[in-house]
Parts: sequence; C-alpha cells; structure tokens
Amino acid sequence: MRKLFIGLMLLFGVLFILNHFTQFGDILVVLQRSDWRFIGLALLCVAGWLLCTAATYQAVFAALDVERPLGPLVPLAAAANFVNVVAPSMGMSGMAVLISDARRRRLPSAHATVAGALFILFEYAGFALYLVLGLIVLFRRDDITGPELAASGVLLVMTVVLLVILYLGMRAPAALGRLLRWIARTANRLSWSFVKRKTISEERAEQFAHDMATGLRSARQPGKLFKPLVYALLSKGLLLCVLTTVFMAFQAPLSVGTLIAGFAIAYLFLIVSPTPAGVGVVEGVLTLSLSSMFVPLEQAAVITLSYRVLTFWLPLFFGFLSFQFLQMRKPFAASS
Repeated sequence: MRKLFIGLMLLFGVLFILNHFTQFGDILVVLQRSDWRFIGLALLCVAGWLLCTAATYQAVFAALDVERPLGPLVPLAAAANFVNVVAPSMGMSGMAVLISDARRRRLPSAHATVAGALFILFEYAGFALYLVLGLIVLFRRDDITGPELAASGVLLVMTVVLLVILYLGMRAPAALGRLLRWIARTANRLSWSFVKRKTISEERAEQFAHDMATGLRSARQPGKLFKPLVYALLSKGLLLCVLTTVFMAFQAPLSVGTLIAGFAIAYLFLIVSPTPAGVGVVEGVLTLSLSSMFVPLEQAAVITLSYRVLTFWLPLFFGFLSFQFLQMRKPFAASS
C-alpha cells in the first residue's frame, strides 16, 4: 500500500507539471472537440480485454488438465489483478487469489500456483511482439532513450527468471527448491541489514517449488500452451485498440507507428516500474513520449489520462468489487 500511495503522490505531481506546461483552456478545447462515441467503443474494447484475460486463464487451466468455465474466471482474473496492484510482487501476489479460489472449489492448489505463473509468462510473451515493434519504431525515428532500453532489459531478465523457474519445476523440482530457498535466504540477509526482519519464508519458497512441480506434470505437451499464447496476443491487441479509439476520440494525429510505440511504452512501464502498475510513471512517460512523436502536449495529456482511466482505474475498481464478491462466496460442498 505504501508503494501505491507513493505512486498516487507521483501521479498528482505529474498532473501538476502538466497543468504548468499546458493551458487549461487548451485542454478544454480538446475535450469539447472530442467524439465521445469512440470512448464508448473503447469501453467495449476494455470489456473484450477483460474477457480475453479470463480466456487466457481458462486456456492455462486447460493446459494443466483442469476444466474451468469462462464466466467465473472473469471476476477471478479481475480480483487477481486488483491484488497484484495493491500488493505488487512481479504479479505473483495474484496467485493467492487463485489458490484461495481453488481451495474453495476443492481443486488442487498446485494447479492454481502453476496457472498464475504461466499466466504471467504468457502476458510477458504476448507483449514481447508489441515491444519489439515499438522499439523498432522508436529506433527508426531516433526517439529511443535510455529508460526504454533499461526497462526492456529488466523485463527480459524477469521473463528469463520466470522461464528458468518453470523449466526447473518441470524437469528438476529438487533443484528448483534449492534455488528458491537460496533466493529466499539471500533476500532475508539483505532485508535484515535494513529492516531487521526476514521478508521471505524459506519453507514457503520450497513449498512453492513443490507445487510448481506437481502442477507442471500436466503441461509437458507444448501444443497445450499455444492457445493461451494466442489469447495473450489478442488481449494486447485489444489494449492497442483502446489506445487507437482514444486517439480518434480526441482527434489527435494518428499513425500506426505512433500507436504501437505509445502502447509499447505504456505497457512496458506498467510492468517495469517502482510504483504499482506504473501509477504516476506511465502517465508522465507516455505523455512525454507522445509529445515527442508530434502529438500536441494538451492532446497527449488527455489521451494518456483517458487511456489510463479506461485500462487501469476502471478495471481496478471492477477488481475491487470482484475481490469483495469472491471473499463473500462460500466454499463448494465436497462431492459425494
């Protein structure tokens, strides 16, 4: 929560700076000239994105030989996203929601653990194509900067670490257990120097390795993993459609390169950011990036804030409601 508070303070700072460099009257002109029918279309794209995210979870569970209906996975995916924001940990905190739901449904928690890890991996893999295209656009326009390259490098490291964990869980669970225990021990030594307490349970790290190995036994066939990758690519395409419709709503200069580069930057710093889901960081970076790509600053600011409301704040509110709803659900009765 402290990181989220810092992000909100940073967001207010960004808004203050934007107000300083743009005239409020110019922003009002942008809003008055907007076509709100495209905002309605953007909302439909957001709904499709939420549905596609749930479908990714469904495909991941199917790869683990666990059949789940799509409907209940929509609020579950939204609740997991909400928890990832309020308790960020490389997307891993959302696993607690999946595990809790699995226990309530009398399903193996090991499969929920693996499903959460695979979902994150497919999210990164699905975004990789858009990131490469975005970096190519920025490179060709001579507009690429150090922060974009550094953030891309961090994302690459995160993806490789996740791939190594999944590979060891599939091929060498004992080695994975030793690796995670070593990581937990090292992290605790570092944290003890600052906060005088352990931050990671070594026992839980080893239990996580055991759960990964148990759940991955069903996912040894590569063909089962193609469908969730397709859904992950489609979900990013729908987010790109949201950005496109927002551009059209506010009649901003529109080009394929600007759209792809803008989306790549926004989603990259949503993942790789010191604040939860890039609160405050995405707003500032995307506004400046669009402005450098010849979008007027007042339009860039309105587009960025509208895009974030549609793809972050509204889904976050839906995730909060979904989380409260799931908390009130009773456990399923054991089948006789």
